Amino acid sequence: MISNRRDFLKFLAAGSALGTLGACTITSSGHVTTVRLNVAKVKAYGVAGLNAITTLLSIDAVSSAIGAPAVSVIEDAGLALQNSLSTFLNAAGSNVTITYDGTSFKSQIDSILADLQNVSSLLGYAVSQASSMFPGSILENASTAVSALKTILSLFEGVLGIVSAPVPRMKEEQAFRILHVFL
Repeated sequence: MISNRRDFLKFLAAGSALGTLGACTITSSGHVTTVRLNVAKVKAYGVAGLNAITTLLSIDAVSSAIGAPAVSVIEDAGLALQNSLSTFLNAAGSNVTITYDGTSFKSQIDSILADLQNVSSLLGYAVSQASSMFPGSILENASTAVSALKTILSLFEGVLGIVSAPVPRMKEEQAFRILHVFL
């Protein structure tokens, strides 16, 4: 990850995957870059993470394999993601504009991203732990949900310009459908 996301807007200005994913638009005037984010898309990415938690923790094999302390950590990560997402949505309205001089929404987006990355990492670890104890067919839905979440995370990072081009494991629509997010 980028240290303090200090280059967040610089990456956005580079115009990586932003326009092509339909999540935002970028305009520049002199030394000022303005980014307009599609709030519905940001919400969908966050909800996908929350739904992935619900899906994985509903699979008894996953919950029992990782144990109550790990389940609690995952639930806490989900609460952090929910809080970040709620804070952003309450402030953003239908769209949000970020400029180099305005950092409040930038930090809120960074928080959603960090929480989503944490959820993805924790859920990937949970499935890995469970797969060492249970046959693969029992965990097929869990693995699919984690793959869908990693797709969403990759696309979100692409939208934010953190990666030059997203490397989705599946199509965005398929990942959203698996995680029960409908735009």
